[in-house]
Amino acid sequence: MDYDDAIKFTAGAPAEPLFPTAAMKQAYLDAMAQEGDHTFQYHTVAGPVELRERLAERAMSRMQIENVTAENVMLTAGGQQGIDLVAKALLNKGDAMVVEAPTYVGALSAFDMYEPTYFEVELQSDGLNVDQLEDTLKAHPEIKLLYTVADFHNPGGVTMSLAKRQRLVELANQYNFIILEDTPYRDLRYTGESLPSIKHFDTEGRVIFLSSFSKVLMPTLRTGWLVASTEIIDQLYKLKEAADLEVPNLTASAINQFLANNSLDEHIAKLNQEYRIRQQAMIEAIERELPDSATATKPEGGFFTWVTVDEAINTTDLLYNEATPNQHIAYVPSKNFYAYKDHTNGMRLNFTGLTPEQIADGMHRLGQLLKNAAELV
Repeated sequence: MDYDDAIKFTAGAPAEPLFPTAAMKQAYLDAMAQEGDHTFQYHTVAGPVELRERLAERAMSRMQIENVTAENVMLTAGGQQGIDLVAKALLNKGDAMVVEAPTYVGALSAFDMYEPTYFEVELQSDGLNVDQLEDTLKAHPEIKLLYTVADFHNPGGVTMSLAKRQRLVELANQYNFIILEDTPYRDLRYTGESLPSIKHFDTEGRVIFLSSFSKVLMPTLRTGWLVASTEIIDQLYKLKEAADLEVPNLTASAINQFLANNSLDEHIAKLNQEYRIRQQAMIEAIERELPDSATATKPEGGFFTWVTVDEAINTTDLLYNEATPNQHIAYVPSKNFYAYKDHTNGMRLNFTGLTPEQIADGMHRLGQLLKNAAELV
């Protein structure tokens, strides 16, 4: 969208001025100084054990996962590779799996490669509808995998309740399926109290916890990490080794140096302080600008809010015919976030990549557009 006054609510991008650029530059220098020429040699599919030990400790202290060691932690090429490896390990063509409706578009892209049979479960204000899930499991006990974004959902913005987290694990045990808990936004909480991860309640090794440095440090690091049973980790290592041989040692070592010499929690606190301002700007703009016929989630953290408009409004058509060419704004229409592309009256809006002034301006334009569209239906 090539307009000087363009405002993009599209990207799930962190704010560039908040990147810890100087500290990360020093971390790369420290990593090279520590290992010398060996830094640039072939290394292992597991990556630096010291980094995995730090992440194991973080998983226990911050993610409330019990009994985690370095052997339970796997480094991946971003969270996206983690999704792909799990799908490759578990899904064959036609296999049954559950996704939330809506769900993360990147996960659908990964799963689509393995041609599963999708069963969609409604996303409610406190997470996926566990009653609908149970009915689905009773009708289709062959379901092998469930994918969920429990904390500050992408795209929905909602957070799964404590009771639903516990119930989800109970259902996984009862119906013998794996849960992929994708939670790259977990540290980015602006209001409310943190909840235990779904993995916290795992009693049979059925939950794979997936996180990433993309949202809390820098996307270009392309480093994710997951926590799982050693049986699952061993299977995923074989698939990763076949795909890309090893973890990029320089980047992994630099992240380890960053964590050794800086406080990640202090950095996250700075992110949350700024993002809280942008979150509030978005909530206020929604209340001020959107027509009464539109509803929106009020996220307690993360990157996104989800807007639902009149059923007669197709947000994909609205984007390309009006929003972009006339209002110079962009959002991601709801069609992209459904396995069967059959939902057309919603949109995902990002607020972390925009200033409060940009949010106010863009939401005013969107509000005017939706009010005009509502008058025509």
